Amino acid sequence: MKTLLRDLLPRLQVSIPPGGGTLDLGTLFPSPTASQKIDGDRRHVWLEIGFGAGEHLAWQARAHPHIGLLGAEFFINGIAQLLRRVNDEGLDTVRVFQGDARDLLEALPAAAIDRAFILFPDPWPKARHHKRRLIGPQTLDQLARIMTDEAELRLATDDRDYARWMLEALIAQPDFIWLAEGPDDWRRRPDDWPPTRYQAKAEAVGRRPVYLRFVRRPRRI
Repeated sequence: MKTLLRDLLPRLQVSIPPGGGTLDLGTLFPSPTASQKIDGDRRHVWLEIGFGAGEHLAWQARAHPHIGLLGAEFFINGIAQLLRRVNDEGLDTVRVFQGDARDLLEALPAAAIDRAFILFPDPWPKARHHKRRLIGPQTLDQLARIMTDEAELRLATDDRDYARWMLEALIAQPDFIWLAEGPDDWRRRPDDWPPTRYQAKAEAVGRRPVYLRFVRRPRRI
């Protein structure tokens, strides 16, 4: 692990430009091949905030080699585990930001992220800690800014109180549309949404995860 952190992390690590600058996502990933081009010469980029041990992020990188995967994680142990997956599987479209994801959101350009994931964030269950919850008006405003029109936002939690909190916050945010049409749409994990160890632990003790999918409303011209 120490070798990966020393040798691989510097090659994959994303740093925020000094002085409040904006990241150039086009320089972060390998140039797309002809078969990987979707919007002209632009490679689509997906963002995962709080990727834990990296199982989901690595799965998405394997399943979608034409997509750039940008992951934000605060804890070095989780980053080290993701680096092992990247190294073992040769995942050259993964990039890593270590630190507070809110700092990364501020540095990302507008309308640049084509899908975003926030899976099982810390619920901060005590009422006095609710202000620390990631999902809230400020984060959602930033996500609305950086996401492309009709980009998908995926969230998951096994904490029922946080699920209600997420829904209330997102429904109050006018730029997102909830894709659910019935109860099964938030009870069932989509096929392209791989399970994680955290999800398995939650289910093992009887906590049933909630899966939420929203889409970024098209901007008015």
